[in-house]
Amino acid sequence: MAQANTETRSLARAALSLRCLPFRRGFYEAVEGRALSSEDLARQADVTSALTFFPLSSERAEDHFLWLIRLGVLRREVDGQGLTSRVRLTPMGRQVLRGWPSEIPRAGRRQRILEALRRHRPRL
Repeated sequence: MAQANTETRSLARAALSLRCLPFRRGFYEAVEGRALSSEDLARQADVTSALTFFPLSSERAEDHFLWLIRLGVLRREVDGQGLTSRVRLTPMGRQVLRGWPSEIPRAGRRQRILEALRRHRPRL
């Protein structure tokens, strides 16, 4: 019973974060099929509009990747040398995306501000 509550809260928290982040559904579909690094994302300016709502630097994209990894939506790709800079979608990420048949609805300004505070100042 407690595990079900924890899973439900984790999914709800991840869903809210996805609505607040600058990634479009196309980004999550891309990392479901192949690994992508923040550098690759920043270099793909011509397809960025299909993956993000606005252009991101590789550093900013990496910050968002790290948050999505903490939430359990993304994971680092592993190769013969160990972890790489590329990320892929997790089963939990797929489960969250099932809630939206089309584009992920954007959160309102208030929700984005509250989410940023929770993300960067979790103890407040």
